[in-house]
Amino acid sequence: MLRLNKVLHLRLYMAKNVIFSGVQPSGEIHLGNYLGAITQFVNYQSDYKSIFSIVDLHAITVWQNPKHLLGQIHEVLAIFLASGLDCEKNIIFNQSQVPEHAQLSWVLGCTAKIGWLNRMTQFKDKAGKNRENASVGLYTYPILMAADILLYGATHVPVGDDQKQHLELSRDIAHKFNSDYGVDFFKLPNPLINKSSTRIMSLRDGAKKMSKSDPSEYSRILMTDSNDQIKQKIKKAKTDSLKMPNSNKEAESRLEINNLINIYCACSLVDKEKVIEKYSAKEISLFKNDLTDIIISTIDPISKKTKEFLSDKKYLNEVLTAGAIRARQIAQKTISDLYAIIGMIDKS
Repeated sequence: MLRLNKVLHLRLYMAKNVIFSGVQPSGEIHLGNYLGAITQFVNYQSDYKSIFSIVDLHAITVWQNPKHLLGQIHEVLAIFLASGLDCEKNIIFNQSQVPEHAQLSWVLGCTAKIGWLNRMTQFKDKAGKNRENASVGLYTYPILMAADILLYGATHVPVGDDQKQHLELSRDIAHKFNSDYGVDFFKLPNPLINKSSTRIMSLRDGAKKMSKSDPSEYSRILMTDSNDQIKQKIKKAKTDSLKMPNSNKEAESRLEINNLINIYCACSLVDKEKVIEKYSAKEISLFKNDLTDIIISTIDPISKKTKEFLSDKKYLNEVLTAGAIRARQIAQKTISDLYAIIGMIDKS
């Protein structure tokens, strides 16, 4: 019976449109992560077979405190569950518990070209001027990302503007492997771009994306922030001395207030034109007060559920273990078939 369930499980995931997406446990989840990615994951689970990985191998491309890493993994999982991701409908696991990710990464690294990696702009951005001291893992990060995607035959990958280049690399590697061995083994994944998704920017600089790496804690709202913390962060959010804009054109020319309006729209699901009309020429302080209430009404229920999940580490570990078992059923078959194609094993 177990064998039959395993076969049915494999067929289910290989036959349908499959999404893969990963979230690093390298810091706390903020409002931008939630509105830009997690809410989309929740929506996708009704239309796609979805695989969501907490990519802890990616996280260690920069040093992580061993005392905190597992707690960060648990926090990402707890927020996933509190936001509405179904751990039975979807496969949810942490990447390091499926060793086939690293196995496939090596094979793909032997397929990709150095010139392709040299063109990856994100390494240049993350390594900065200290490039010689960056880890090799940070440089080969896109290869592991390609392995994450191709390991499960993902047909679609939710991506933002900063990830499009990595998905293109995944497609290039998949195409080259298929060509090198004369097979049609790897599917070429397609980008899944939600045009209605709003890019949430820093509360301190409207030209920068909201980020957990920003040194200022007032640049972001965390999904675990208390109501008082949210109030303080919105109160101190950078704006100009003018009143609220009268038009979308005016709003877009004022980056910080435009960002706050976009957050209002994303949390309330109200059209931007209606928000601008409602607050046209009013004091920004009035708008900030209302925005604070809307953000709290969005985050507070999730924050409370997150704390409930975090209080039960045994359950969180059970979810991760069950997810890893399901993921490995797919991953092991991929690696076995891959090694046969390469000539490492005989499956005849």
